[in-house]
Amino acid sequence: MKRKAIPAMGNNRGIALLITLAVITVLMTITVELNRRARSSITAAAAARNRMTLEAMASSGIQGAMALLIQDKINDPPSGLDSIQEKWADSEGLAALAQSLAFESGAVEIKITDELSRIQVNTLVQFPGGKEANNPQMFLWERFIRIAELSGEDMAEFEPRTIINSLKDWLDSGDDDAITGMNGAESDYYQSLDPPYECKNGPLNHLDELTLIRGVTPELYYGLEGMFGISNYATTTTGPRGNGQNDYFTGKINLNTAELPVIAALLPEGSEMLAPNILEYREEMSEDVYIHDLSNINWYKNASGCSDLKIEEALITGFSDYFKIESKASMGDMDLSVTALIQRVKKADTGKWECKVLSWQQE
Repeated sequence: MKRKAIPAMGNNRGIALLITLAVITVLMTITVELNRRARSSITAAAAARNRMTLEAMASSGIQGAMALLIQDKINDPPSGLDSIQEKWADSEGLAALAQSLAFESGAVEIKITDELSRIQVNTLVQFPGGKEANNPQMFLWERFIRIAELSGEDMAEFEPRTIINSLKDWLDSGDDDAITGMNGAESDYYQSLDPPYECKNGPLNHLDELTLIRGVTPELYYGLEGMFGISNYATTTTGPRGNGQNDYFTGKINLNTAELPVIAALLPEGSEMLAPNILEYREEMSEDVYIHDLSNINWYKNASGCSDLKIEEALITGFSDYFKIESKASMGDMDLSVTALIQRVKKADTGKWECKVLSWQQE
């Protein structure tokens, strides 16, 4: 007798349950992934929106600072001097300017720095010719590096003359790669390094190019081991030329805004200790009002112990139309900074002052 086959109902039900669970798992995985992508898209969109808002806020800070600098130029007395005693250099005034910018949330911080308060690297040679040395600037650089040496504990490896001659060789052109002095450096020296590179023979576009030049160590550039770094007191901006149309860029420093190491470098050798007296005189206040007039280029002689001091006039000025504006916008845990280099210029057709943007960097 043949037995009848009994259908395996239990097994079929088990398989169906497994298939159902697998389908549910797949659907849940797809749902979770779609949800994750949707949330990521929303988060990315919010981040993009916030970044656009921060860009607008930081740009507004730059525009507000430029308006302040233009107003300062319009309101200047006949002397036209530029100094730390003006509104553009007042941190409290800049904070008030930033607060006046109308934003629903977030904050803006603004800082304005006179670019002519710094040593102008590219004026070490007589641009636009770019071949001959600018001798007053050569002496200034030598004193500047000597002072940097003294600010560190053990800086015996620094050779100011090597650095200065090498910097001059890096900047100059049209001299058939002739080496300055006994310890300059042209392409042959840099080609012998690993990795090799060319001597630029032209002006620096970015200040960190200094680190490529023979003798400029990280300690000297960044200011390690307790010494000040030259990067904090130098700039690739070049101020105005001399009085003649074909004159080279003078590199004159605004004594009314220069910081202590730069003031010290401006003084004759052996007089560096008088720099704090000059700085103190310039910044002296009574009831929150500056009490000393800086309109005369020789005002520094009124500082304590400086009556017989003589700063070379080829090195100093009391005016500037070149500024760095830094604007930082923050909102929640996000922030964005914009740095603009500007020049105040008078339009030939209208006679009105405006700010010409020389560079714009966002980070």
